[in-house]
Amino acid sequence: MGSWHPVSNLRNYASQHPPAVTFVLCLLILALSFISISSYAHTQTLPNPDTKDWNNFLSSIALHQLCEVTNGTTDEQVSSPPIEQKTGGNSLESPSQNPPPVTQYSLLVPLALVHKPDSQTPKVVELHTSLLASQLGLTGDETVTVALQVFPLPTGENTFTCLTVSAPARTLPPAPLPPQCPTNEKMSPPVRVVTVETGSRSPTASRLCYSLKSTHDPTLTALLTEEQRDIAVQHLVQVSVVLLGMCVLLCLSASFSHTRRHQGNGLGLQMEPLIDS
Repeated sequence: MGSWHPVSNLRNYASQHPPAVTFVLCLLILALSFISISSYAHTQTLPNPDTKDWNNFLSSIALHQLCEVTNGTTDEQVSSPPIEQKTGGNSLESPSQNPPPVTQYSLLVPLALVHKPDSQTPKVVELHTSLLASQLGLTGDETVTVALQVFPLPTGENTFTCLTVSAPARTLPPAPLPPQCPTNEKMSPPVRVVTVETGSRSPTASRLCYSLKSTHDPTLTALLTEEQRDIAVQHLVQVSVVLLGMCVLLCLSASFSHTRRHQGNGLGLQMEPLIDS
C-alpha cells in the first residue's frame, strides 16, 4: 500500500509539466486581478461606457468644421436677445402627434472657437446649423438644431459658449447636464449671426470656416448607477470564484499523481523466451 505525499507529488509534477504549471499560474493571476477590480469598483464611482454623455456630444460637435453658408450668412450686427431658458421638463410639442416632442436646452458648455472673425470691437458670434443625430454619435435619424453663442468676458481673456440645442428628448444625452446659460443683459453685446454647415473645404475670403475645441468636463461624465455597479461586482466575484476553483482542482489532481518507480532488484521482471525452441 502507498501513502499520499502531496508536497512531493506537486513538486515532481511541476518539474515534469512546466506548461501545466504556467496555465495554473495564469488562472490564479487572472482570478486575483478580477478580485482587485471588483474591490475597486465596489468603493469607487465608475463611468458608464455604454452611455453617450454630454462630453461625447460636445466632442462630436467639435469634430465638425463649420463653414459659412454664402446664401444664408447674416453679417449685420443686431442686439442679442436674452437666451430662452429651457429645462428638461419643458418640451416643445408639435401640433401633430406623429413627430416626437422636441426638447430645447440652453447650456453653458466647455466649447471654444479656435478660429473666429477678427474685429476691433468684441462682439458675440452666433452660429446656427443643423446636424443629424448620427453625425453627433447619437442614436436615431432625427435632426438636431444647434446654435452656438460665444460671449467675450469683460476681461477679454476668456470666453464662454452658450449652446442652444433642440432635438427629441430621447436623442439628447441624459443627465448630468451642463449648467444653464446666464441671462444677463449686460453680457449682450452686438451679435454676428452666421448660418453654417459642416464642410471640409479650406476657408477662403468669401467662405469663412470655424473650428471648435472641446474640453473634457469630469462633472458631465455619465456614471454607473449603484445597481449597475453591484451587478458588475457580482459578476467579477463569480468569475474569480470559478477560476480559483479550477486552480484548486488542478492542484489536487496533481497532488494525487505519482511517478511509478521500478524496483532495482529486478524481481518484478520475468525473462521469458520469445521463441520456444
